[in-house]
Amino acid sequence: MEKNEMENEEKFRKLMCYYFKTLKSANKENVQYVAKVKFSSYYELGCAISEMLKLCVLGVDNDVHKISETDIKTTINLSLILEVVHQLFPLDAFEFLDEIDEMLLEKVQNLKE
Repeated sequence: MEKNEMENEEKFRKLMCYYFKTLKSANKENVQYVAKVKFSSYYELGCAISEMLKLCVLGVDNDVHKISETDIKTTINLSLILEVVHQLFPLDAFEFLDEIDEMLLEKVQNLKE
């Protein structure tokens, strides 16, 4: 392996450690991954699960007003669902892709010269 390739491989390794934070390997074989979602309590976790289930019921029934007309307490807390989705969104992976793009663009420009 050339020195330049070894340097690039090491740089990619460092970038991956820095940016790939959403998923963590669950085992040594890297077959399964774990995504961490932060909650302040078991109650908040329960609320998030409950809200997602209600949203799924609405999706299956295809009747947006059905749940809210039945019981005002069962209205969906959309902000809680969006917060969980936000925690799962791998923005750092997109930053990593920008870094790769920049490195490859630099390599292509060097080849043209």
